[in-house]
Amino acid sequence: MSGGYGSGGGYGTWDRGDETRRLPDHDPQYGAAQQYGDQPYAQEHEPPRAPKPSVDAGRLWAAGVATAIVAALIAMVGTLVVRAVLRIAFNGPASSGALGDSRTVLLCILSAVAALAATGLAHLLLLSTPRPMTYLTWIVGLVTVVAALLPLLGSAPIGERVANAVIHLVIGLVISSLVAGAGASARRMR
Repeated sequence: MSGGYGSGGGYGTWDRGDETRRLPDHDPQYGAAQQYGDQPYAQEHEPPRAPKPSVDAGRLWAAGVATAIVAALIAMVGTLVVRAVLRIAFNGPASSGALGDSRTVLLCILSAVAALAATGLAHLLLLSTPRPMTYLTWIVGLVTVVAALLPLLGSAPIGERVANAVIHLVIGLVISSLVAGAGASARRMR
């Protein structure tokens, strides 16, 4: 049986004079790093990489500042509604006027700071976690529940406590929804 496996001239043999079986990287014409085509062989056979998320920080923080303004305005409008419409002495005595006293300013400032803190948390989560908006919604939601329950534990009249809890709840829900939406739109895959 001539030409079989292991014998000369057939399948599985190597004819030392056959130049067609020479690898291209051994030929000086191709060079050591050049393989088939324009790209190196190693890059051609690497497994595909999952796209990495990136964050459009300018867009996220612009939305965060807008959310801070909205949160501060909700605190002011909530105080105005409770004091002027419901006639509850919230954030100051009844003689303080429709907007109350310095406690209203403090509530507005703290609402804006909470929105900016949620934006910072969203930015951190977008860069570091899978499903970042789910974690953001849970964190902000739980902080909102705490902020809404704490006034109910105080010793103020029940009307003030309920009004305070409702205002905190509305502010927290607005911050959660706006920042989560901004985070989702600021996330890009590359």
